[in-house]
Amino acid sequence: MNGQIGSYPRGVAGTAGVDPDRIALIDGSRRVTFAELDARANGLANGLAERGVGAGDAVGILLHNRAEWFMISHAIARLGAMYVPISPRLTASEADYIVGDSSMKVCFTEGSVDFTRFGVATVDVDAPGFEVVSALAPRHDFLNTMPTLMGYTSGTTGRPKAVQRPAPAPVPQATSSAVAAFWGYGPDTVQLICGPLYHTAPSAYAEYSLWEGGAVVVQDRFTGEGCLALIEEHAVTRTQMVPAHFVRILETEWRRYDTSSIRLLIHAAAMCPVHLKWRILEVFPRGTVWELYGATEAMGTVISPGEWILKPGSVGRPFPGLSIRVLDEAGRPVPTGEVGTIYVSQFPGANFSYRGDAEKTGAAYQDGYVTVGDLGHLDEQGYLFIADRRTDLILSGGVNIYPAEVENALAADPDVVDSAVIGLPDERMGHIVHAVVELRAGATADADVILERLSVHLADFKRPRSIEFVDELPREPNGKVLKRKLQEERTASA
Repeated sequence: MNGQIGSYPRGVAGTAGVDPDRIALIDGSRRVTFAELDARANGLANGLAERGVGAGDAVGILLHNRAEWFMISHAIARLGAMYVPISPRLTASEADYIVGDSSMKVCFTEGSVDFTRFGVATVDVDAPGFEVVSALAPRHDFLNTMPTLMGYTSGTTGRPKAVQRPAPAPVPQATSSAVAAFWGYGPDTVQLICGPLYHTAPSAYAEYSLWEGGAVVVQDRFTGEGCLALIEEHAVTRTQMVPAHFVRILETEWRRYDTSSIRLLIHAAAMCPVHLKWRILEVFPRGTVWELYGATEAMGTVISPGEWILKPGSVGRPFPGLSIRVLDEAGRPVPTGEVGTIYVSQFPGANFSYRGDAEKTGAAYQDGYVTVGDLGHLDEQGYLFIADRRTDLILSGGVNIYPAEVENALAADPDVVDSAVIGLPDERMGHIVHAVVELRAGATADADVILERLSVHLADFKRPRSIEFVDELPREPNGKVLKRKLQEERTASA
């Protein structure tokens, strides 16, 4: 996909200067123009500067999805500072850890929150007088700097770590990012937010739209019906989703809604079962559903709808300008078709470190390439197929079993909404395959029926030895199932 951006200026300040009444944000009944967004970003930036925030500093955003997010992110950018998103779903101790570890100076919150024990001032976005406006930015050298994220990875063990990159540099003229240019973001974009803004992708793609003069539709909380209604109401052209969103959309009467305005739907974050992908291709206009593989740490691969139809289950080939390696545990390339650890190259200047963890940083890099621990293989044409995360791999009777393969087979079952496959300790086998399954409403299938259906798709050693039914799988806000939680709970009760 090639983006073609005309002479329209980039950046919130640039768009506000030439088209001040253009709508930037749609949040329920609220409409925020680029002039209003620009003035409020300036006002907040001046307030942050008075609190001692400067270039290279960290500022927290502890909010749900709302228009104020973007006023704050651009205010932070105008000081050359970085924003640290914090999920409102975290416990107090989890949020405290991020506030203290990041060394942030200020944190924006909803309601009164006390972080003074960390020396952190808080700003309540719901308090009177929050939306201060100013015609002047505190610094002009950062006026054309895009918001810069210092995000915390969810991690598989222990505390999360911040993915830290060099502090933003002054930008004399607003330019497009390689990612925004590839996807063709422009003034005609209407981007719908489906996921929580405190996760990397939903906020990043919304920022691309604003930076290129497009509009952003804020969805405060995802529902299938709500998503489809917003697409129809606002003629949404682009959005970003995860497979969990697909599941909820397919549970609706989706044919009642007009989705013809969609030009691009990018999905990422979690592996998408092939059966689910085929079904979602029916919902949205032909040629619009693209898949991306990447992480907070690095961009990876991309696959178009046409390519995916020819290579079902693949996540594509390297994003333009990048390359992929699949290596064994000794760091050697594995043969085509053989599973190994996935390493991706980085864009120039995009190297990162895990804040305060030199050992983890070193382990992520191999000759300039970086991994987040995912396993996969390349085919003869260089298309990447994800096997699983190394931390999810099940070793049973000395044989590697990839939970994603079992979950893909379960996704094809007409009675299954979703599933999570984990390994449980077993004295004889080391681990056994256990499936935690969420059934469709009204489904009558039991474990024996589902196992019988799986026998058509999976070899005996891959099939679950036990199946457990739950009303709803626990998830992270980005849609990923909390497998570690499932495993810990079931291991503790064993």
